[in-house]
Amino acid sequence: MMRQVHFAIACAALLAVPATGRVASAVSAAAGITTEEAREAAKASPELVGALSKEISASPEQAAGAAGALFGVAKSRLKADQFSQLAKAVPGMAALLKAAPSAGGATGTSGALAQLAGSAGGLASAMSAFSSLGLKPELVAKAVPILTSFVTKSGGADLGNMLASVLK
Repeated sequence: MMRQVHFAIACAALLAVPATGRVASAVSAAAGITTEEAREAAKASPELVGALSKEISASPEQAAGAAGALFGVAKSRLKADQFSQLAKAVPGMAALLKAAPSAGGATGTSGALAQLAGSAGGLASAMSAFSSLGLKPELVAKAVPILTSFVTKSGGADLGNMLASVLK
């Protein structure tokens, strides 16, 4: 029910805001993300966010939230030491996680989204997060290879393969 409410708020925000750069801000606000958090995440990992933004035709703020949502799924499925290795390979990991919409509409993935992602519906929660960001849920399938490619380049093939395996 909460997801439907958040989705309805996001839709209403899109209708209420003129089609300018403020649309992404309205969607982010409806998803429980401050524009500042999303901007900081985009600045913290510009190469990754830029590649993801281009691939899924999203604003940098939306791409940062999308990356954070997928890394939140990975965090919930990996052992702490494995995620630590992943976090070292991705600049701005903490900011990306904060930019992800949470299941309860609050900011960050340290609580509700991480718990939800750890349940059976990890990628389903990522799809829901994409919707909250104003992105089509099916874009998750386009985003995963971008993240794994980035991690492979920055952290090596083993780390990239580990990420790919938890995001299946």
